[in-house]
Amino acid sequence: MIICAECNSSNREGELFCIECGNPLHGSPSISTRRLDSERIGSAEQPSPTKPFRKAHRFGRGVSVVMHLGQVSKPLVLVEQPEIMIGRYDEESGNFPDIDLTPYGALDEGVSRVHALLQQSEDALTLIDLDSINGTYLNGERLAPNQPRILHDGDEIRFGKLITRVYFRTASS
Repeated sequence: MIICAECNSSNREGELFCIECGNPLHGSPSISTRRLDSERIGSAEQPSPTKPFRKAHRFGRGVSVVMHLGQVSKPLVLVEQPEIMIGRYDEESGNFPDIDLTPYGALDEGVSRVHALLQQSEDALTLIDLDSINGTYLNGERLAPNQPRILHDGDEIRFGKLITRVYFRTASS
């Protein structure tokens, strides 16, 4: 365990930033990050109603997944496919995730190149942390690496410190 010099929180080996206060941990490469305000850490912005979608309480056939990213006004509508890799684009390592969080400040927010995986089946959407350095959190609880967790409409997902919220929608007729 690595103890943060600022807040004395325990952190897993290999983490670059403290999971509590966000300060760089001793021995981390000098990557600058900015401190988040407490309002932003609390929860993602609620979605605004959109005409072409109706709320669906359960994931299943005919349901789209919409991901809202913090203060970004336009949500991502996820493509229906069995697995969706989430992370940061990195040309040097040849990493090209299905959902590239780089445009949303992923590096500053502690998102790993290969951070998490969404798996879609006929009746469930699951989230798996891929042993990311700064963790994946579901509704404030850190996920154990490589353990699938079922997602529900309105769940908050944090990739490092990047807050997102997922919603299930059905196409209106």
